[in-house]
Amino acid sequence: MKKIKVLYAEDEPFLARIVFDGLSSSGYEVNLALDGQLAWMQFQENKPDICILDIMMPHKDGYMLAAEIRKSDPDIPIIFLSAKALTEDVVKGFKSGGNDYLKKPFSIDELLVRMESLLNRFGAVNKDKNELDKKYRFRNCELDPVGQKLKTSVGEYSLSYKETVLLELLLKNRNNILEREDALSKIWGEDSFYNGRSMDVFMAHLRKLLKTEPEVQIMSLRGVGYKLIC
Repeated sequence: MKKIKVLYAEDEPFLARIVFDGLSSSGYEVNLALDGQLAWMQFQENKPDICILDIMMPHKDGYMLAAEIRKSDPDIPIIFLSAKALTEDVVKGFKSGGNDYLKKPFSIDELLVRMESLLNRFGAVNKDKNELDKKYRFRNCELDPVGQKLKTSVGEYSLSYKETVLLELLLKNRNNILEREDALSKIWGEDSFYNGRSMDVFMAHLRKLLKTEPEVQIMSLRGVGYKLIC
């Protein structure tokens, strides 16, 4: 699965670097713009999957930028990040084309959750039909990568973006070894202690969802990686 492309527009360099690093380490491909006009140019050039916009920016504010983006692409998810917390500011953000509004200060974890939620709702709009139709069936289970859904013999579960990509990698390498370093590089962007611990949490959750399936097992190979047996 290719990386999700993010357009991030923010004119505060310090905050921009923190958010840029947080999104990049979480596996996103991020294009950073430090003003609204540059953000509009990058949107036209790079065709992102989701936009994260500050409001108070030089040359073109976030409201104007969102309105132009929305005219160009009616379906792309847009999140506003702003210290402007009055009700009328939030309303103006939604009216200009935003899908969500996160008030500063905010945590990277909250931003990631909101991004995953919007991508789950709108992220498949521009994918081709073959990709939309592709599902992985294994034993009594089915993974829908676009809908981020896992069906087992006992129910259907919503997955996060990273859980979806992780299970898809396991399925592509089923009955073979998925190297830990390779998975971390593809999903998180780098093999670090923090990212490794994060992957362990997602892997534990996938095992929990699949525990009712006796013919499906995710094995851990210490110091090497994982193997999905099914």
